[in-house]
Amino acid sequence: MIILSNDDVARLLPMDAAIPVVSDIMKTVSRGTETLPLRTAIPVGGANKMGVMPGAITDPACFGVKLVSLFPNNPSLGLSSHRGAIVLFESETGGAIAMMDAGLLTAIRTAAASGVATDILARKEASSLALVGYGEQAEFHLDAICAVRPIETVEVVGRSAEKAAQFIARAVQKYPNIRFCSGTDVEKAVKTADIICTVTASPAPIIEGRWLTRGSHINAVGSSIPTMRELDDEAILRSRVWVDYWPSAEAQAGEIVDMIKAGLITKDDIQGEIGAVLSGEINGRQDNDQITLYRSLGIAAQDLSVAHFVVTKAKENNMGQQVAF
Repeated sequence: MIILSNDDVARLLPMDAAIPVVSDIMKTVSRGTETLPLRTAIPVGGANKMGVMPGAITDPACFGVKLVSLFPNNPSLGLSSHRGAIVLFESETGGAIAMMDAGLLTAIRTAAASGVATDILARKEASSLALVGYGEQAEFHLDAICAVRPIETVEVVGRSAEKAAQFIARAVQKYPNIRFCSGTDVEKAVKTADIICTVTASPAPIIEGRWLTRGSHINAVGSSIPTMRELDDEAILRSRVWVDYWPSAEAQAGEIVDMIKAGLITKDDIQGEIGAVLSGEINGRQDNDQITLYRSLGIAAQDLSVAHFVVTKAKENNMGQQVAF
């Protein structure tokens, strides 16, 4: 078995490599050939949870499980909110062939999925980005969106003006040609952005539909359990909505769960899975005035495909620790 650390994953999975890997697996997922049980979340005290995400994919052929703890207060300790491990198995004899850090891999593949959705749904000339949230996911979403669109301005907003400013102080070192600003006015940031990424742990809506401007694109990422949501009803009603995987969206996307239950929308109001857009099976954006929304929950297929990529690259570069197992 190969054991790969956080640093190994960082070196082997740059964003420009992760985006095409995620794009390919999302097309496969939408063909309905993969085995993807819904995420199980187990309370482990207070707001903390442990998530279990098993799955099996056919291309590349492998299966495995991600075990990840979600501790929302970790960033205040200088730690990722997502910590855990992914164990990857090969499909020929069922052997466990690799284990790697799950926190960084999760952050990269989640942002890469937003990059894939942005590339297929956002207007080609979109150049302004609003990041609602300033944690680890905001960092990687900045990388992903800049990889697929010519971003010129970025506004970072959240409850803490100080933390938003600290985020920009780091980001400007990496992207010196982008104009950054920060603050706490979410409404202003949303109204002036071509692309909006919500990457918060908010349990209640922080984006109001009346703020959305024609032609904008939203990646709603931060809430992954049905009791949490980042967008209000009007935001959903004003947008054309695509999801990563319908079974998980139907069961775990708070906005969709709430609004179907209330009779405000039906399944037919959801455009479909992003992989079907990538494959040309369904339409994406139809004109420059539409508001497009990608509701991301994250699925095991993404973890497995990028984990397989990382293991392959690790073998090619003689990286990681080999242990008897």
